[in-house]
Amino acid sequence: MAGRQVALIRGINVGRAKRVAMADLRALVEDLGYRDVRTLLNSGNVVFTSPRAAPLAAAARIEKALATGLGVSARVTVLAAAELAAAVADNPLLEVAADPSRLLVAVPSDPADRSKLEPLVEQDWDKDVLAVGPRVAYLWCAGGILASRLAEAVGRALGDAVTTRNWATVMKLHALAGDQR
Repeated sequence: MAGRQVALIRGINVGRAKRVAMADLRALVEDLGYRDVRTLLNSGNVVFTSPRAAPLAAAARIEKALATGLGVSARVTVLAAAELAAAVADNPLLEVAADPSRLLVAVPSDPADRSKLEPLVEQDWDKDVLAVGPRVAYLWCAGGILASRLAEAVGRALGDAVTTRNWATVMKLHALAGDQR
């Protein structure tokens, strides 16, 4: 079954070691047999159509191709467009989040890892807020991401098996994933 998918590549174009031109990234994903490949921003966000809806397999294939084809080691998480749409629709923090750049969506590579965040939900994070959904977690970092103890705690709990995007980027990816041009 074919379907739109969204690849979130952790750490691409952050620092000098992992610079990848988006044209090269698109070509790499197309060479894997994916269609309708489009990138968003210069940060490793790729939307594509897969002949088979298997996000975990697509993530592994893209991760391996990055390492062998471009010499870049990076974690890749792939969501079905429907999973991304559900994450957008189910966001419980929209009423408290005043700035989309401080509202993060954390996407664990393995959906089961969300359980590692449950102990953090009950903690007092001052003005920051954490909510855990069926596939993603939502973080409101009231004082900014870099100053957030919550963002740091989520990173510690999930290690390199999570990637985050701010709400503005998530909404752009959601629109791109729904665009069937």
